[in-house]
Amino acid sequence: MIESQQASPTLRAFLAAGLFLAALFSSFAASAQQAAPSLPLLFDARERLARPDLSSLVRLRFLTSVDFPPFNFTDQNGKLSGFNVDLAREICGELEISDKCQIQAMPFTDLKDALAASQGDAVIAGLAVTPELRRQFLFSRPYLMLPARFVRNLGAPFDGKTAAALSNHSVGVVKGTVHEAMLATFFPALKAQTFDTKDALLAALKERKVDAAFADALQLSFWVSSPASGRCCALFDGPYLSEHFLGEGMTIMLRQKDTVLTSAIDHALAALSRNGRLQEIYLRYFPYGLY
Repeated sequence: MIESQQASPTLRAFLAAGLFLAALFSSFAASAQQAAPSLPLLFDARERLARPDLSSLVRLRFLTSVDFPPFNFTDQNGKLSGFNVDLAREICGELEISDKCQIQAMPFTDLKDALAASQGDAVIAGLAVTPELRRQFLFSRPYLMLPARFVRNLGAPFDGKTAAALSNHSVGVVKGTVHEAMLATFFPALKAQTFDTKDALLAALKERKVDAAFADALQLSFWVSSPASGRCCALFDGPYLSEHFLGEGMTIMLRQKDTVLTSAIDHALAALSRNGRLQEIYLRYFPYGLY
């Protein structure tokens, strides 16, 4: 999901390498037996965002990439798919401009320059909001937050179902990451054991060299439900959200001049959040949930 701190190239490789597809298949097979995971509402139910007049809009061109499943990818038939792709279509439907809506994929590194050159109208690809980008572009309201989570080895005995139960257990984390800093700040009493890479962390957890780990919920949710985990582990407690450590969440980036379009997209996102359509898209790609 979010390039920079929240969705590093390592995370993109982790998902694009095929683990995502294996985990998604496994998740769908088991999801019918579980209660539907809830997507936290990011819009106040009492807030009413005006719907601007888009009658003069010629077209709305969304730009995305294809290297970040489950958000943006090409499926086995070569069709552009993913959470962000479906969301873009729903936004156009909510604004009643589906006939004017286009979605184009290009390399992730080209998205910012393409938007600046008016080769598209909005980027929906998990681009992290930074102060530098805010000086150049507008951003919609967040539509999804990527939390941090604990994951536990099922063979380790835990006395409780909250983070307090980890006090006498070793908790792994990748050093030099926002999750290491977040763990130290939120849970200073826990015994953190650092690892150089995500792979080393997950291997240690699977072999029970540590009893639990703290990392990105997106990575963990797919790993625990994939063959790679060997059914060793499960998500534990949380989710934990922090704008300071994890950023503002997933947003849509637009040109500075497009204030009306930005307001229209905010209106659509709020409507989709309230009417349950955003939740439906979320469950389509995250049947085990992130929260």
